Amino acid sequence: MVLWTESHAQTRGARIYAELVGGALTSDAHHITAPDSEGNGARGAMTKALRSAKLNEADINVVFAHGTSTPLNDATETRAIKAVLGGHAHKPEISGTKFMTGQLIGAAGALSAVTAAFAIHDAIVPPMINPENQDLACDLDYVQNVARRMPVQTAMVSAFGLGGQNVVTVP
Repeated sequence: MVLWTESHAQTRGARIYAELVGGALTSDAHHITAPDSEGNGARGAMTKALRSAKLNEADINVVFAHGTSTPLNDATETRAIKAVLGGHAHKPEISGTKFMTGQLIGAAGALSAVTAAFAIHDAIVPPMINPENQDLACDLDYVQNVARRMPVQTAMVSAFGLGGQNVVTVP
């Protein structure tokens, strides 16, 4: 993935898949490996990313979740999405990449961003696979097992790391 200004990409004749319109990061330093159970750091990054993009919650079509498939992380991320998107939280599709690739550590956020760019460009939201034993707290519209063909105007991409690193981009 190469990020250029729009004018530079056009000058070079580059194929443009998506535009990065906003992003934010926070560091909550809650615990070395566990997220704050209320999702405060994630919520802060999501809120700031929407503000940076000058968008509101209804503008988000798809959320590419960090989605580690662990009870604490997935429930916490779901709480953060609900807090930020409010009444719109059940509208966007929720997808993610770790369900197909496993944990890529530092590359996980970049792969999610690339996947979001292709979802916007190709109008296809990839699925999360193997949704067995889903936590009841995770009750959003997860794209499960089969991709969805749909127009995607705006996505929100979450990437959370050890020690409370929280990054959210809005392509």
